[in-house]
Amino acid sequence: MLRLIFAFIAGGLFGTGLFLSGMTDTTKVQGWLDVFGNWDPTLAFVLGGAILPMALAWHLTKSRKPLTCDYFPAPPNPQLDRRLIGGSVLFGMGWGLVGLCPGPAIASLGYGGWPHWVFLLCMLTGMIVTPKLRSALDTARPAE
Repeated sequence: MLRLIFAFIAGGLFGTGLFLSGMTDTTKVQGWLDVFGNWDPTLAFVLGGAILPMALAWHLTKSRKPLTCDYFPAPPNPQLDRRLIGGSVLFGMGWGLVGLCPGPAIASLGYGGWPHWVFLLCMLTGMIVTPKLRSALDTARPAE
């Protein structure tokens, strides 16, 4: 139950932060990505506001145990590989075309209108299809 309470609080805090920072405003996000046009640098503060506390959190969790489970997840693997680069390119293309990524898309469902619901449907479809496609490609690839 404690885990659900923390998840509810963290989700509410995250959604509120996305809304207040403008991350759910597609024109603001597209302005951030338009580096050679009408660039809007304000989302750099949002990114810094996410990266700095997370770096501190990774450092502080090294010798501690969480309240709601047995261990903290390990930091992500910093190795660049084909899957990471390809996924980043596809994510960036979708973010640039629509101005939404998963968190802001969900946070804006209540007021964003039908285009946000279409985006969510397409995002969920991609999340379902991608593992199946990856598995099919991995089995079709010759052993290295």
